[in-house]
Amino acid sequence: MARVDYFNDPDAPVANSIVPSVTVVALNDLGEVLLVHKTDNDLWALPGGGVDLGESAPQAAVRETKEETGFDVEINDIVGTYTNPHHVIAYDDGEVRQQFSICFTATILGGEPHTSSETKEVAFIAPSRLDELNIHPSMRLRIEHGLSHRTRPHVG
Repeated sequence: MARVDYFNDPDAPVANSIVPSVTVVALNDLGEVLLVHKTDNDLWALPGGGVDLGESAPQAAVRETKEETGFDVEINDIVGTYTNPHHVIAYDDGEVRQQFSICFTATILGGEPHTSSETKEVAFIAPSRLDELNIHPSMRLRIEHGLSHRTRPHVG
């Protein structure tokens, strides 16, 4: 399903849903961040997705990372909460979702990279190369917070 992200855009459609979601900042031994190239909006992003009924947010983060990248992870900490009501995502089925995401840090335990129906590439990217990729500002903020070793989580 195709989507369009609106970020602080006064012409954005009005949200009609909110879905708890998660993202994960996981680094390899070289300090490169695990990213996916999404099929729905053609942007690079942290692995993540919606929290299913019956699972916790950390469980969703582990599941989504495995599904989208092929890697098993262990959740370590919270990077922050990202609930900007001026970031909405419009889907081609008419849903307009208000952002609501919890971002975690994680350790990679193992696995082999693979794509999914939601990802067309999986890659470890050096922080110095992030500017070369098309990354949504909201996702870029999470990545920056996850790489900055903040002493307190972002609350927003």
